[in-house]
Amino acid sequence: MPTPAKTLTEKALLAMPASAYMNAAQLGFFRDLLRKQRQDLLDNATMTIDHLRDGEAEADPNDRATIEEENSIELRIRDRERKMLPRVEAALKRIEDGQYGFCEETGDPIGLRRLLARPTTVFSIEAQERHESRQRIQGK
Repeated sequence: MPTPAKTLTEKALLAMPASAYMNAAQLGFFRDLLRKQRQDLLDNATMTIDHLRDGEAEADPNDRATIEEENSIELRIRDRERKMLPRVEAALKRIEDGQYGFCEETGDPIGLRRLLARPTTVFSIEAQERHESRQRIQGK
């Protein structure tokens, strides 16, 4: 009897046999993980907007420069996170479509450990290496 998705731990996930790859419990685990990641990204964006909106002007030019640099760093981080949001949404769609966990290029299983490290990945390690190698050769 499979473990319910809500109580499935990473350890239990990795302990499942290969024949259970992308069963309902595993899909539920990754769905919950991706939903949490999406919510965290949205919460961070809201927090940054609030932080920037509530910022007070500093009289001292050095303090002002420090605050501006901190704001700039925070905005760069949020920009990276903003680019991540569509990948999270696409991964959730792949779960619903029954394609999650399988390489877009080869159709082979991506692997649980790789998905735990990068839940939005679409390539197996081998396909990713080929993809990166082609990019280096093409100079992109």
